[in-house]
Amino acid sequence: MTEVKIPFELAGGVRAYHSKVWPGLVLEWKQEHLLLEFPAEADCISSAVYGGGMGRLKRAVNQYVSRDYECSNPVRDMENKLAEWGYPAEGCAGLMTAVPLEHAAVAEEDTGSAGIFCCVTAAAGNAARAGVERSVLKAYRLGTINIMLGIDGLLTPAAMVNAVMTAAEAKAAALADLGITDPENGLIATGTTTDAVVLAVSGSRRYGAEHVYAGTATELGGAVGRLVYAAVTASLQSVKAVQEQARKNGE
Repeated sequence: MTEVKIPFELAGGVRAYHSKVWPGLVLEWKQEHLLLEFPAEADCISSAVYGGGMGRLKRAVNQYVSRDYECSNPVRDMENKLAEWGYPAEGCAGLMTAVPLEHAAVAEEDTGSAGIFCCVTAAAGNAARAGVERSVLKAYRLGTINIMLGIDGLLTPAAMVNAVMTAAEAKAAALADLGITDPENGLIATGTTTDAVVLAVSGSRRYGAEHVYAGTATELGGAVGRLVYAAVTASLQSVKAVQEQARKNGE
């Protein structure tokens, strides 16, 4: 079974998580955001609201914003925050979430041909099913399931796209197994209306392997799927546990 940690709920005020599989990769819980810092620039593909697309990445931030965040210009808002936090805008991907950051879940695995790191913040308040007619959003809305993946290894561009596909499939599987439905139609949700993903790949040849595929029948894809499934599940369950406790307390 894949081990998952909720690292920032640990006693003693732990604020940093050091990867066990990608040397030098650090996830830090800072003011209003999670910072994922890579030891060197990495190849990236992402749907991040800031710095999305394909390129080179040195860091990714997952910013916490309130549910009533005014979403008219998230790129400008992220630029302002990066400047406030002292991060260079270049080489940065920025995500936004209304999930309290203490619910971030981390899972890792060394497959022997790559080291894979996964961090997820997830809630299902706007769960949705792809493939059916439903309400659409006319403007940006902050992300609800944000996935930050880091792979220490060598992947072709096609394999990177394949890894993102596998991550999306694993996310959908986690929602299905938890019985989370789209409130508009009662069908099993495949995600939420505002999910985002960042995948960063080191390009390291230290494992002596080049990955050209990352589907579920591959060693790499199988690990990506397990980690995303486990981290999505753990983050959702962490949020649910707090919500249930609040209801019991009459909050």
